[in-house]
Amino acid sequence: MKPLTLIFLCLGLGLALLIFNHGSGRTFGMENEDFGRLIYLIPIAGLLGAGIMQGRRGALGQVVRQIAIWLVIILALVAAYLYRDDARGFGARMTAGLLPGTAVVVTTSDGSNEVIIHKTRGGHFQTNVSVGGKVLPMLVDTGASSVVLSYEDARAIGLEPTSLNYTVSVMTANGAAMAAPVRLDEMAIGPIVRRDVRALVTEEGKLDESLLGMTFLSTLDYLQMRTDELRLRD
Repeated sequence: MKPLTLIFLCLGLGLALLIFNHGSGRTFGMENEDFGRLIYLIPIAGLLGAGIMQGRRGALGQVVRQIAIWLVIILALVAAYLYRDDARGFGARMTAGLLPGTAVVVTTSDGSNEVIIHKTRGGHFQTNVSVGGKVLPMLVDTGASSVVLSYEDARAIGLEPTSLNYTVSVMTANGAAMAAPVRLDEMAIGPIVRRDVRALVTEEGKLDESLLGMTFLSTLDYLQMRTDELRLRD
């Protein structure tokens, strides 16, 4: 068996064991994290050994060059493994920057999911929210006591605004308005899902953008607002 084939076989077997024993947290009596370190050290040693053996066939200068090349490859693999979480976070933040309104989902140190909403160029926290299977852009507003849907967004998710009872007085950016109380079957931002959420629907032309208010936000375990990002945790 070729050395490279053996190395890939060790990697595949080690990863399979880690996946299989993910629930128990231990593999061969070792913590999965420690076993993972051992697995990636074995192919590193194999690659280094293969590079040295290959280099011995030539002059001293070629040996040194081969060793240097393999060391660079090994360091790149180690860096990719150690900073894999940072790389995922960077990719998610790039997506949020290129696609405004995209919520970034990261994994915290305790293994829970956290949703990060970045501030838009207008200086507001805006995100895409799934409401009844439809995606709506909504403005995060901690000052709004309720989730508030615009007339147009209510129609988009399947409500019939003309048949609603507008009995609640609200204040919007366009002035005072009347709103109708409704119940939303489901709202979701990434992995954060809430059902049977109290909301209001404003009269036509009274609200330019729907608001993500406290009837949703108050159900979260964690909400932290920073200078340019908002962190939500279920």
